[in-house]
Amino acid sequence: MSDAVSTIEDPDRMRQAGRELLSLAFIDARNRTLRWLSAFAGFDASAAAAEFDPPQWLVGHAAWQQEYTIGRNVRRSRGDGGAARGVRLASIEPRADAWFDPRATTRDQRWQDTDVGDAHLRDYLAATLDATLELLERVDDTDAALQPYRQALAVEDATAETLAEMAQAAALPGARTTGLWPTWPSRVRRDALWFPAQHWMLGSPPSGCVPLEEQWAHDVAVPEFEIDAQPVQWAQFVEFAEDGGYDDPQWWSTEGWRWAETLHRRAPRYVEQLQRGVLLQRQGQVQRAAAPQAVMHLSWHEAQAWCRWAGRRLPTEPEWELAACTAAPRGFVWGDVWEWTASRAVSWSDAPPDPSAAGARVARGGSRLTVPRLRHPKLRRFLAPSADAAFVGFRSCAL
Repeated sequence: MSDAVSTIEDPDRMRQAGRELLSLAFIDARNRTLRWLSAFAGFDASAAAAEFDPPQWLVGHAAWQQEYTIGRNVRRSRGDGGAARGVRLASIEPRADAWFDPRATTRDQRWQDTDVGDAHLRDYLAATLDATLELLERVDDTDAALQPYRQALAVEDATAETLAEMAQAAALPGARTTGLWPTWPSRVRRDALWFPAQHWMLGSPPSGCVPLEEQWAHDVAVPEFEIDAQPVQWAQFVEFAEDGGYDDPQWWSTEGWRWAETLHRRAPRYVEQLQRGVLLQRQGQVQRAAAPQAVMHLSWHEAQAWCRWAGRRLPTEPEWELAACTAAPRGFVWGDVWEWTASRAVSWSDAPPDPSAAGARVARGGSRLTVPRLRHPKLRRFLAPSADAAFVGFRSCAL
């Protein structure tokens, strides 16, 4: 791996990135976006229409967001980024707002809209990137001036994982995702780790590009706890299913049992068989999952039910973050899958509450399909307890 590639994949460095690194990262992100666009070209992805926007819209929206927050934002030098809803300049593409502004159409309308062809979309992607890179060359190398660029990059990077989740939901064949799809590691089970009671600065301090969900660092008291060294594996989860875990309401919350019964769940999403080996749908075909791989595509309800059955519990955010930030030398491994925590999605700043976060739980860590520069031990993701399209699993703590 070259020095440049290793640097633009470093989450700490990229949160502080200046003009040169941002320029390289924008090119890297757009190349990845184009590869996903090619992967979906000519493929009917409507099987995922209930949960996802069309792939062409997701790709176009990432470019539109970049243009909207940078090229068209007359206040970009103040660091307002996408938060400012003031006057904007006209788009490079006259129809861009009608096509890609999320306020302009509903999801159903986006699936019905066939006006945007791949060739036209690629022209828009090229034009917006060129404009961004040209403006970036002249921007002041300060946090305020660079903030819209860092935020726009994060949006496009996050879109790559959304496209991967959609590819899984739509059964996109693996031949189309060559070079985009990772291999999940098999890990030897290690003993759980113990931590003494202590104080921890939860969240991130003001420095560089800090996602809104991480704002701001605050002191919390963390009682002593024991936490798994790695996420729960298929071999462990199979025991729960074989013991009738999906048939016994005692392990489930009222809401969770209602969810499982409504969907007739007897296994995690995409799983075809749990006994005598795990068979699941992945990349458009049935594959065998290795027993020591992290379980994934689980709802929060399923993770909580397993913990109750096992006499364990989900970690809190402070426990997870403290372990992720300090215990790598002791064998704490994260980043294979997003990991559910017990914590509810709440804001730590004075920003207005996000209505979409109501009732959501917090997942931590990122997955193998999270762009490396986003995988940070402070990173938070808000998901509904029923969400299982994400590459999300969990680990547990002692009661």
